[in-house]
Amino acid sequence: MMPRLAHVVALTLLAAVPARAQDQPQPQPAQPPDQSQSQPQPAPSPDQSQTQPQPAPDQNPPPPEAEMPDAAGFPAFIQNFRQDALAQGISPATLDRTLTTARFLPHVIELDRRQPELTLTFQDYIDRVVTPDRIDTGRAKLIENKPLLDRVSARYGVQPQYIVALWGIETNFGHSTGGYSVISSLATLAYEGRRAAFFRKELINALIMVDQKHVDPRDMTGSWAGAMGESQFMPSSFLAYAVSWKGGAAPDIWHKREDVFASIANYLAQAGWHGDQDWGMAVTLPANFDASLVGLSQKKPLNDWAAMGLMQSSGAALPDLPLSAALIEPAGADGPAFLVFDNFRAILKWNNSSFFATAVGYLADGID
Repeated sequence: MMPRLAHVVALTLLAAVPARAQDQPQPQPAQPPDQSQSQPQPAPSPDQSQTQPQPAPDQNPPPPEAEMPDAAGFPAFIQNFRQDALAQGISPATLDRTLTTARFLPHVIELDRRQPELTLTFQDYIDRVVTPDRIDTGRAKLIENKPLLDRVSARYGVQPQYIVALWGIETNFGHSTGGYSVISSLATLAYEGRRAAFFRKELINALIMVDQKHVDPRDMTGSWAGAMGESQFMPSSFLAYAVSWKGGAAPDIWHKREDVFASIANYLAQAGWHGDQDWGMAVTLPANFDASLVGLSQKKPLNDWAAMGLMQSSGAALPDLPLSAALIEPAGADGPAFLVFDNFRAILKWNNSSFFATAVGYLADGID
């Protein structure tokens, strides 16, 4: 295990300290999405890697007061979709179990159209997501589930604190999973039409879960956008990464904690996680630092960064380790800077936001 590089003691204080010795213009803060989600998620940076499937944000969304689609057309949409699903191999029995009970949910469209009224700075985001209460609860959950987490960690090579951190941020340790019928939500959003291709595909994947994985559709509850269970997987992510810890049954990310932990760990493992590394560390930059070196595309050995004058935020020298890292400034040039390792990139494949990935690292450090 790599030694701890930069344990975060005072998260809000660290985030507020500029990393550069010389002030530079502050970029515009990232825009959060709908505040009804379990946590805000700012827009991703352009140099970040592919994430698990998420609905693409509308560039010109209709105002919340725009006319609601006619509910009278929903049954005809369902009948048309049934024919598409049959053509893609979904069994009639599965369609009878799922689509016959699908309902048009106007509130889901309202949530999808609702525009955020606030912008969140990096510090605002960290303050909301990595709260003292969440850190304390995370520590307690780490102790409470230590035997299981240790076994999951041994199988997948993902440290327990990162499993707990993602669990905590996604659903507040399983307490905020959403109560919407995933089938009805996805069908409603596919019918509404603005992002029909995405939601139709996810609806097909939801039907595959029932048809091939033998998931009970009555258990398939989640957020208004279709993210499910305590790990908030979209159906496509469930099919790719959800696992049954004991085997012999469909993965249950709604009720079985062992499946939740194993599925989170499996996702990270397949995303390229290194169990002997941390996520990154906060650093300070010398005056007049070359801004062109900031970004995930600029990956260099730690010794090279040290030679340029970078130091840990504590004032200590960078560790002499055979690792490469990229330099990021999630809040822009006037905010904190971080050297991040490959595990940071793995978190970005979960959610393509540097704010989110840094918050996961902060929380994991805080609860470990």
